[in-house]
Amino acid sequence: MKRLLNLLTLPTRKRVPVGATPADVMHRENKWKLLRYRPIPELPRASRTPLLLIPSLINRHYVLDLMPGKSFVEWLVDQGHDVWIIDWGTPGDEDRYVTFDEICDGAIGRAVRKVAATSPSGKTHVLGYCLGGTLAAIHAAARPEHIAGLIGLAAPVSFGEDGLLASWTRSPQFDVNAVADATGLIPWQLMQASFQMLRPTLNLSKAVHVIDKAWDDPFLDGFLALETWANDNVSFPGQAYARYIDALYRNDEFARGQFRLSGRPARLDALACPILSVTFTHDNIVPLASAQALVQQASSTDKTELELPGGHVGAVVSKAAAGRLWPVIHKWLVAHDVAPKAVPAEAGVRPEPVEPAREAPVSEPSTLRRPNTPASAPAGAATRKKPPRRKGV
Repeated sequence: MKRLLNLLTLPTRKRVPVGATPADVMHRENKWKLLRYRPIPELPRASRTPLLLIPSLINRHYVLDLMPGKSFVEWLVDQGHDVWIIDWGTPGDEDRYVTFDEICDGAIGRAVRKVAATSPSGKTHVLGYCLGGTLAAIHAAARPEHIAGLIGLAAPVSFGEDGLLASWTRSPQFDVNAVADATGLIPWQLMQASFQMLRPTLNLSKAVHVIDKAWDDPFLDGFLALETWANDNVSFPGQAYARYIDALYRNDEFARGQFRLSGRPARLDALACPILSVTFTHDNIVPLASAQALVQQASSTDKTELELPGGHVGAVVSKAAAGRLWPVIHKWLVAHDVAPKAVPAEAGVRPEPVEPAREAPVSEPSTLRRPNTPASAPAGAATRKKPPRRKGV
């Protein structure tokens, strides 16, 4: 009866808010914004080095902050990390001529510098998810100055091994410049249809799964939150898309050491910072070989490759991710904290000792109480209800 009732009321079921972790807009430019999530005052800092999250350009950023209890961002803040993220916003028709360099070098470069400026080391860790990982790796290869460490999360970097998507883009019938000229912005419906063709039975599979678990209210809340995100897509600026397809998918310039960002060489083997590459066994969008090239070709002597079970999205936002993926990233960030810059002491003045960062204990998602959002919060700040404090925390 519970299953039947939930299925009948599914269209009118109240949705759990998505992207609800409190954050402030620290920079705004054209359509994109740089958000900084509010720390919990009573928590010790887990690391002195902040973390900048770069989501895919064609999906909303809040997949990493899906809903209370299933939010990677919320969990990181609960561990004591200083977390920032780029919200790419929604491009308009006037953005059809935005170039790949303006996104990967201009926007990401400014975000990296602003985040790094808040760090005593002048550096920031960068985590890129999916296409965001591609952008992060290219930027770090060309502009390493402020990058403390790079995390690629299901991030394609070698497009010669990118499966069906690569095969489709290399078809002579796919005239990418004609599509870009005709549409201006590459419609998100076109790109979403491409991903759906990778798994033609996915929608049927999801329907069967929902019917089977319709009695489970937390499952339905999570399913609807994920569907909200999955159907809230972003179109791609045409000029940037044309170069993305031609230079990366068709010619694999990044993996071959031929890519240039704003005229500067951007080579995989130039990546010398610490690297963590996470891949997923059942990822139908980013094949393992495509993502594994990040570790295989980088020149860094500190690089880690981690393969986990799961799919492209579920392995990042599921309950399994909270116990399997998130703690690994937390520990890597703590282990790769960067010491503050050495400041020359004036004659006769001894510098004050720097207290090392204290590692906060790994907690379960949403177990720490957050402060109320102040009434004077800056415009654009998100709000969230206080999660209940569990006994013993």
